[in-house]
Amino acid sequence: MHQSESETSNEYIWVNGLRVHYVRAGSGMPLLLIHGLVGSARNWSHNIQALASDAAVYAIDLPNMGESDRMPGLDAGLEANADRVAACMDALGLAQADVAGHSHGGAIAMMLAARHSARVRRLVLFAPANPFCNLGRHLIRFYNSGLGKTMARLIPVLPNRLKATALGRMYGDPRRIKAGSLEGYIDGLAQPGTVDHVLRIVQRWYLDMGQLRTALKLIVDKPVLLVWGDRDRAVGLPSGQKLHQMLPQSQLIVIPGAGHIAFEELPDICNRTVRSWLAAPVAEAPSFTMRYSASGVRRLHTA
Repeated sequence: MHQSESETSNEYIWVNGLRVHYVRAGSGMPLLLIHGLVGSARNWSHNIQALASDAAVYAIDLPNMGESDRMPGLDAGLEANADRVAACMDALGLAQADVAGHSHGGAIAMMLAARHSARVRRLVLFAPANPFCNLGRHLIRFYNSGLGKTMARLIPVLPNRLKATALGRMYGDPRRIKAGSLEGYIDGLAQPGTVDHVLRIVQRWYLDMGQLRTALKLIVDKPVLLVWGDRDRAVGLPSGQKLHQMLPQSQLIVIPGAGHIAFEELPDICNRTVRSWLAAPVAEAPSFTMRYSASGVRRLHTA
């Protein structure tokens, strides 16, 4: 049955013995969306339909997250996650795709491009976790302690008002949190095994970031769009500027007032930005850094 560009469907594929959930919409060049550390495909609910106007969008729930199956002891490493995304592409029949990722999902996207270069045409990275940011070092140290692990396992039963406060810190302006956004993060946490998987990711965080630093040299020729909020408290903008310098084919867009989840906080701006960038031929992507203002886009620097 033909699926119109405005329709979305929830579907499943089997990947390495696990049932993996994804949301599908649109037609055209595939665009794969990878959520962040405690996220899910639902985080992209204000982006999928707009992006599906120009692309075949696939928003996946990574194994052990969202509505996908849980497997105890699943390798939580960045390389293993990237390889599982490649296996998802195999199951979806995608030889190549543009790949967008947020936070830890952005780090997975970069590792995917390094390890499976032919599968990734272009990268769209929303405040990706990267080796140049140390903002979360205290939290990483805490959640690697015995007390931190105990507290993490209590998170699913904490009152939603506390979880909403934590989500608000990820926004430049918590008043922009939309109805249903919180559930895209907390529903998956309630599934047994999810918190343990997240803790395994945190346990090897610095090892993975070291591997990613090495892998960056393998993606220097890849066209990359970096999107950052200047109020990001989780992955600071200075690390984005460093990443921009390390990736010669990248463009950096800074959205004033936005926090760590810019695509969810200010979806219209982000959707227009991504659609415009992906619409340009690969060899003709504009080579400048831009900043959004209330009146539109202002070019700050030409390369």
